[in-house]
Amino acid sequence: MVYKIGQRVSGIVTGVQSYGAFVSIDEDTQGLIHISELKHGYIKDISEVVSKGDEVDVMIMDIDEYSSKISLSLRSLEKAKYHPFSNRKNISRYGRKTGIGFQTIDKIMPVWIERALREIEVKGK
Repeated sequence: MVYKIGQRVSGIVTGVQSYGAFVSIDEDTQGLIHISELKHGYIKDISEVVSKGDEVDVMIMDIDEYSSKISLSLRSLEKAKYHPFSNRKNISRYGRKTGIGFQTIDKIMPVWIERALREIEVKGK
């Protein structure tokens, strides 16, 4: 089967190492979920997240054309439970709080799209 970056696939965990978990996504294809792509936040022990024989849904993050190595991610399919900078507020260069703060990309993306579309409309006229 031909796989593409961004594709969601199911597989079976075939091995667990200190740096990640190997997943068989078909009879001939295996990929690696790096420890940083297992879940949001700190992971002390990979076996707390996955074990050999587990069936997992993963997203294909990268495919190396030369070695045919596939990088997988569990983390990209789960919604973050927190934002590490959620309590911070942006401060202007004069030291005053702007009150804007950090926002997750799913909240700010529609605003960016709207701004871009307005800019295109203005330039297109």
